[in-house]
Amino acid sequence: MTATTEASSTRTDRGIAVELTDLRRVYGGVAALDGLTLHIEPGEFVALLGPSGCGKTTALRCLAGLEDPDSGTITVGGRDVTSVPTSKRDMGMVFQAYSLFPHMTARQNVEFGLELRGQDKTARRARAGEMLDLVGLSEHAEKYAHQLSGGQQQRVALARALAIEPQVLLLDEPLSALDAKVRTQLRDEIRRIQLEVGTTTLFVTHDQEEALAVADRVGVMSTGRLEQLAAPAELYSAPVSPFVADFVGLTNRLRARIEGGRAQVLGGSVPVLPGSAAGPDVVLLVRPEGVEVAPASGAGSEPGSATVESASFLGGHGRVIARTAAGEVVTVQVPNTDVTKYHAGDRVVLSPRGDAALAVAAD
Repeated sequence: MTATTEASSTRTDRGIAVELTDLRRVYGGVAALDGLTLHIEPGEFVALLGPSGCGKTTALRCLAGLEDPDSGTITVGGRDVTSVPTSKRDMGMVFQAYSLFPHMTARQNVEFGLELRGQDKTARRARAGEMLDLVGLSEHAEKYAHQLSGGQQQRVALARALAIEPQVLLLDEPLSALDAKVRTQLRDEIRRIQLEVGTTTLFVTHDQEEALAVADRVGVMSTGRLEQLAAPAELYSAPVSPFVADFVGLTNRLRARIEGGRAQVLGGSVPVLPGSAAGPDVVLLVRPEGVEVAPASGAGSEPGSATVESASFLGGHGRVIARTAAGEVVTVQVPNTDVTKYHAGDRVVLSPRGDAALAVAAD
């Protein structure tokens, strides 16, 4: 058995399956959930991603028991919990606000749920110590919330949620109040801890980078419905709808023509993804890394001819924005070392790399 298989097996043994089936929730005539169905495997980390108002937080709150669906069912480990009170669902929750009790130390905050469950002081203290060690805060156990940074407070909140050994861990925008560097560090820590503990986890966020970085599968939601649920790489490279393609990552919209099952674009051709419009005239949704750019060597009349509008250094990579002779603005991702090769006004040639893309009906 490989290490990966062994880790997966451990998570499955310790995790529990979650099923949301045809959930509907309406507020004032607006459907926050419109027939949402979602299956989470035992020990799996699923992220729900989408714009404000798409229903992702409502889905989490229904699973937690903080909201009642108008219809549909929620099962956890094969048990119907749709009408079960929050306190009886055995779920750990971490929210955007740290929600620590200010009059308690970090250790006392972690012990709180255990005390409610009747554990004796010795067992509570031992468990709290384990959890604080897990999140790297053992040396801060006797500090109060105001003595901890935002990232440290959220680690305590995570330790408190895990201390009760919940069947399911629910994370509702837990990183959005933190600065970028701390957010990235804690995001990776949450994933490490989830893999180590093996708890089935639902993570709600509006940040696509967070979702793609930590989840086993990412669900993109729109107007109360699940548009696509897939592994991060599949979601990014093979979106099933224009909404997913536009919401996850940057996307160029380029006029193209379908011929022989392939899309002709920028002087080249690429395969089209399943679910694409039949054409013949379509708009092709192409990622910035799916386009190549090179200095023009001819008179500027060849297919893919364009003029650079800007070139930006973005740290790990660079970005060139160019306008074609047809007036289409194209964003191209380039190695950061190539950014200095291009300047506003330069003539260049754009061409497709050959990656499959989604074609939608032309306006």
